[in-house]
Amino acid sequence: MPGRILPTFTLAEVQSHNSKKSCFVTLGENVYDVTDFIDSHPGGGDLVLEYAGKDIKEILEDEASHTHSEAAYDVLEDSHVGFLASANCKAQSAAAANGNGAANGANGAYVHPRTGMSCEEDLSKDTDISSDYKTHKFLDLSRPLFPQVWMGGFSKEFYLDQVHRPRHYKGGESAPLFGNFLEPLTKTAWWVIPVVWLPPVSYGLYLASEGFSNPLGEVACFVGGLFLWTLIEYIMHRFFYLPDNRVGITLHFTLHGIHHYLPMDKYRLVMPPTLFLALATPFWKLAHSIFFWNWHMATAIYCGGVFGYICYDLTHYFLHHQNLPLWWKQLKKLHLEHHFLDYENGFGVTSPFWDHIFGTELTPKSKKN
Repeated sequence: MPGRILPTFTLAEVQSHNSKKSCFVTLGENVYDVTDFIDSHPGGGDLVLEYAGKDIKEILEDEASHTHSEAAYDVLEDSHVGFLASANCKAQSAAAANGNGAANGANGAYVHPRTGMSCEEDLSKDTDISSDYKTHKFLDLSRPLFPQVWMGGFSKEFYLDQVHRPRHYKGGESAPLFGNFLEPLTKTAWWVIPVVWLPPVSYGLYLASEGFSNPLGEVACFVGGLFLWTLIEYIMHRFFYLPDNRVGITLHFTLHGIHHYLPMDKYRLVMPPTLFLALATPFWKLAHSIFFWNWHMATAIYCGGVFGYICYDLTHYFLHHQNLPLWWKQLKKLHLEHHFLDYENGFGVTSPFWDHIFGTELTPKSKKN
């Protein structure tokens, strides 16, 4: 089914589907429901049932029987229902995320065993809302998400696993977050960011300039603030503290988790101005506390940091929703792989600089074994 986030099955679950009423087979890491094909099999249904609940790689390639045609693989592709999870599924997923293992589709493409995705285009395929909720028992995309997270009683481990399985709301629209008068406040178009924040940055630099006899001093402070932002961006993305309670989980979902859950929602990708103002105020106080001896220096550095945030939000949006020049294409590739392959690496958005420094580079995955 197009766009469906496919579940994982244990080997025991697959083996239990071994009858004419429900017949599953595997091919490598892929699970197929061939129940409807039993009566249509050219060699008779008994041959299909002989391999019910089993892997069919050997028989598909057995020339003594007969080498199956591309049509057979097409039938399987249409019957794909999930992926095979080993008893040590977490270790397997971690190994695959670090390039030490891979699940492969019928066409040999890399498929992440947790997310069921193999390429950036998968992020934009509509999720089957009903099937996704029945399978994962996490969030129902047809209902407001915030109260579901708040009242869900999810453990931290379960929440982190589910929120990093990307979904896509039907038709590319925004899934409901509050479902009431607060809904418009949760959506922000990308152009709002420079329109709202560039004027205050410009005014702040104008005020700060009064304290510099040499303009190069202000430029140096501004660039220093911009550089500090790149580190702040990395630290906040990597070390967002998440207590194992509903307050921590709901806060994480509101500030960041919703973007990983619905990464291609263009109206919840950049930060709403009211939320940014609440987060930026403590940094204003921090900057002026650290550089207490020179208000103008502190202001110039702070303005550089806010300008860095503007660059971050715009870059983040364009990485998701625009076709970019050559250098940016690699950055886009890495960031989208952060979403559908390995959310535990690749924390830099505007630049992978700090990932190189701290050893959290996201290694692009091979499309073939």
